[in-house]
Amino acid sequence: MAERKRKQPSRNEKEKAKTKGGSESECAAKCKQHVTTESRYFTCDQSHLQPHLGELFFSHLQPHLGELFFRQPCVTLAKAFLGKVLVRRLDDGTELRGRVVETEAYLGGEDKASHSAGGKRTRRNTAMFMKPGTIYVYPIYGVYLCMNVSSEGDGAAVLLRSLEPLQGHAVMRQLRASKRKDGARPLKDKELCNGPSKLCQALDVQRRLDRQDMACHSEVWLEDTDSPPGVDEMVSAPRVGIQSHGEWAKKPLRFYLRGNACVSVVNKEAERLCET
Repeated sequence: MAERKRKQPSRNEKEKAKTKGGSESECAAKCKQHVTTESRYFTCDQSHLQPHLGELFFSHLQPHLGELFFRQPCVTLAKAFLGKVLVRRLDDGTELRGRVVETEAYLGGEDKASHSAGGKRTRRNTAMFMKPGTIYVYPIYGVYLCMNVSSEGDGAAVLLRSLEPLQGHAVMRQLRASKRKDGARPLKDKELCNGPSKLCQALDVQRRLDRQDMACHSEVWLEDTDSPPGVDEMVSAPRVGIQSHGEWAKKPLRFYLRGNACVSVVNKEAERLCET
């Protein structure tokens, strides 16, 4: 029996199919349109996607915390960061993860210890005046970097001080070792990210991330956790390294998780006050 010749689709049918399904790039664009910024999470209407995209496409749509999460007063955001998971995706696709265990709040114009004290705007601190969730990366001592995230409030931002490593320990250790002297002793896990500059080294945070939006970035984002810390686990203490700023050096604007070995500086007096 002769094989029946398959009917070729007409030009109109091709156009209809193209409109209905769309290319992968068109799907990505539509997915962006369906991101719900009025939610703490990114969500996507999947109805327009073709089956061939499947899990490959959605593997890039991690449930990272969206714009609404960062739209909080500085102190509230600094506390809200605790327990969340910071994720850094490297150029080769490797993902590094760490639980945020220590932060500091910098309140903007009124805060004498802030880079934006007095409402001062410079080329360096521009990110502090951008929308909540904007990453602010700046150098210290001309060598090291620190990473902050802007909050509500003009010039206000949260410094990420310490992480508890969760994923990618070997890569973190390698990145830290590249900045240390030859022959230095191996770092313990708790030493990989226990300080703002150590955190940036271990996660390969670079200056190019400055002024980027953490709420929708593909290389660094924040994820929620199933077990958020309780209020009784949080300690409020003075910030570190700002002793020259008078009364602002004493304000309890540093927040950390009590008993976590990855906290950079433990303040026993502050812990006792938190117990009363």
